[in-house]
Amino acid sequence: MQKEEIITLLSLVFMGLGFISFLTGFVVLVTRVLGKGITKIANETQKVIQKGITEEIASIIGNASVLIESLNQLVTTAAGIGVFLMVIGVLIVGGSFALFLRF
Repeated sequence: MQKEEIITLLSLVFMGLGFISFLTGFVVLVTRVLGKGITKIANETQKVIQKGITEEIASIIGNASVLIESLNQLVTTAAGIGVFLMVIGVLIVGGSFALFLRF
């Protein structure tokens, strides 16, 4: 194989890896951040907090606030991972495209 063929093949492989990384990040964002389970848990937690406020039960409110904080961290982490994978994917695709155009 010649040098140009190897570089072309290498840039196509990296471009494919970049697209896979981008799509994986997109799937993580859609499934984790916009998931129905997290939304349902957050809604149920709000109901528990409202019930705790009306019945003046401090322990229920304290536990529910810890649960809401945990859900917030879960969504933030999933969103961060998704965005990171998408940015890495775009950088890899851009780099492989620049490599392809250079040779």
